[in-house]
Amino acid sequence: MQDRQRSYRYAGPAHLKTAIRADSAGHPIRSRNDFDDWIAERTPAELAEPFTFVVDMDGVLRLAPRRSEHVACAGGGPVLSAGEISFSGEAGRWTVVEVSNHSTGYCPDTSSWTAVAAALDRACLGYPPGFTQEVVFRRCPTCQERNIVREDDFVCVFCGSDLPALWNVDSFDESP
Repeated sequence: MQDRQRSYRYAGPAHLKTAIRADSAGHPIRSRNDFDDWIAERTPAELAEPFTFVVDMDGVLRLAPRRSEHVACAGGGPVLSAGEISFSGEAGRWTVVEVSNHSTGYCPDTSSWTAVAAALDRACLGYPPGFTQEVVFRRCPTCQERNIVREDDFVCVFCGSDLPALWNVDSFDESP
């Protein structure tokens, strides 16, 4: 496990977590060979869309089809990051062309990029200097709903209360 890295518990609907099958965890990418083997099995239709990803607690990148739930990709456990990722094959080399922290189940902070970069380094994949789309998540202290902050408007879309400046999604008790 990586030192001093924030982890994220699942904060989404409980029914999605309870529906996880034992074989639903995303495919682990620990090396370039793992990635090459995995990508070779993808269809053109799959490659046309982003993939669901998580970085698990061991710092391993896990990949699944886009419509997979992040909590399933993580096998139900906590993660170091989560989001969507797209690849492009150029001159026989695959690189990451887009990557976001867009996961409404885990709501990772933008600071989780360091875990993503470390996992991509281990897989020997080129990547952009940060998330190509950063999503800012906050939990409303009044109604406890999860929010995506847009255009720096830190106001809850559900009840109109002010949202905190600092990430707080996991600071509330999550009862399954």
